[in-house]
Amino acid sequence: MDETQENRPDSEKGTTSRRDFIKVASALAGAAALTQFISINTLAGRENSGGDEASDGPKWGMFIDMNKCIGCKYCTYACQAVNNLANDMSYCVVTTETLANGKEYFLSRPCMHCAEAPCVHVCPVKATYHRPDGIVAMDYERCIGCRYCQVACPYDARVFNWREPIKTSPQSPNFGQQEVPNRPRGVVEKCTFCSHRIDSGLKRDLVPGVDPQATPACVVICPTGARVFGDLTSPESPISKALAEAKVVIRLREEELSTEPNVFYVPPDTHTHNPFQEG
Repeated sequence: MDETQENRPDSEKGTTSRRDFIKVASALAGAAALTQFISINTLAGRENSGGDEASDGPKWGMFIDMNKCIGCKYCTYACQAVNNLANDMSYCVVTTETLANGKEYFLSRPCMHCAEAPCVHVCPVKATYHRPDGIVAMDYERCIGCRYCQVACPYDARVFNWREPIKTSPQSPNFGQQEVPNRPRGVVEKCTFCSHRIDSGLKRDLVPGVDPQATPACVVICPTGARVFGDLTSPESPISKALAEAKVVIRLREEELSTEPNVFYVPPDTHTHNPFQEG
């Protein structure tokens, strides 16, 4: 049993692994191409995870004020640098949108880390899962590249890796340095709320959302303070204070999908109503 399997909850042990999937697929369909997948350790910090089990510990969330976002895309660039991504791969996408009154605004979309995540439900090998702290994580050693999670995600928050690892992201060193191992070709990748920073910071008694070394790169680099991060269970955390002070807070497509995202937005052009609910 490998290290990744050992760190899984008992309920997941013995389920189909990538190795088992490849054997079956090869036998049934002659899918020799699946052998291109290579094994790496998960980046999600399995030692701190009990899988999909409930926890009394922190629950991480992000707060984004669209009125403060200027569309600089520094969040995208910092994410690409830290995760060693090419320009055509983004875990955090910034788009220009238009309200009914014609006013343009910028929408920044990381992974929503939904409590009811469709991606988790559809993964046939449990390569994507909930950590006890609410982060929707990826086990790249288990991922078989079926892309079911990518199709299921209503926020387009996942990207498929078509290439071998690049040497250096074009955004490095201007927006940061690589902080996590490269992923192999043929897996689906996503935002992790920089879980490696959170896990490392907690071991050093740092506070995610307060101490930069323990806070997601996109939050740290934002020049206007549009992004806030922290523990949703702590009333003293930066995100809890931001949520308490905001007059209107929305979660994208929550009423439609009931996905319970852990990314919260102050809608654009107003602090008194929700323009997304207007005709």
